[in-house]
Amino acid sequence: MRDATEVLVVELQQAGRTGRGECVPYPRYGESVASVTAQIESLRQALADGMGRDALQWRLPPGAARNALDAALWDLESRLAGMPVAARLAEPPNRPLVSALTIGIDTPEHMGRAASKLAGAALIKIKVDADDPMARIDAVRSAVPDARLIVDPNESWNIDLLHQLQPALERARVDLLEQPLPADADDALLEYAGTIPVCADEACHVATDLPRLRGRYQAVNIKLDKTGGLTEAWRLLHAARADDFTIMVGCMVCSSLGIAPALEIARHAAFVDLDGPFLIARDEPGGVAFRDGHLIPPPGTFWGG
Repeated sequence: MRDATEVLVVELQQAGRTGRGECVPYPRYGESVASVTAQIESLRQALADGMGRDALQWRLPPGAARNALDAALWDLESRLAGMPVAARLAEPPNRPLVSALTIGIDTPEHMGRAASKLAGAALIKIKVDADDPMARIDAVRSAVPDARLIVDPNESWNIDLLHQLQPALERARVDLLEQPLPADADDALLEYAGTIPVCADEACHVATDLPRLRGRYQAVNIKLDKTGGLTEAWRLLHAARADDFTIMVGCMVCSSLGIAPALEIARHAAFVDLDGPFLIARDEPGGVAFRDGHLIPPPGTFWGG
């Protein structure tokens, strides 16, 4: 477990109301706290002049900075209108959802012991690399024989290893394989016909990515720090469903403030992986909770109420 994670929080104020949004700068996409801060600061005057979410979509590229601002604008708009985000999206209030709990990469023995502490979890995500991944997966499966499993190699495999491991992955009853190959080497998936759905994570950011993903992936992982916020995530969700992709919703290691907007996508997801707040020691007060294998949404006053 981490003691902390570096996040940026944006607060926007208008007419005595405050909207908040959080993002996690991610080095994999060339982001840092400094670069994301600079992007946000570049729009200070535009925001003061009344820039809204529609203009934000073309003023900043997809990524962490746009996510924080987009979330803060959704929150502020909802508080000014007195209408929750869910209602504005014509959706019911958020409800408890089964969410994955993550087993970080370690020795098979340590991973098995970590999994045994999650014996009641319905969905577990296993982080692996190319170093004997099945020993780790089998250790977790032995500890949680009934849980659904997501395996996340974080782009560390190649197509030969994927073919080699396919029978063992089937025996372990893996439900979803998340970004096994590097995003820039996934052409090899065009000739792959495994029985376990392959999910695009690093390869999928926004709705315009979907045409390229067809034939390579069967699922997409929607993360707001990749889409640049709930506004684009909503577009990606509906475009992906229209293309018959299975929906996963994920997050970076973040606080509940980063999770709250993603809950609007999670109600439509077959796989929910929103355990970021449970990987840090101190979360935002009044945020999400986890009970009996379920992610419990925060009260409406927390965000978007």
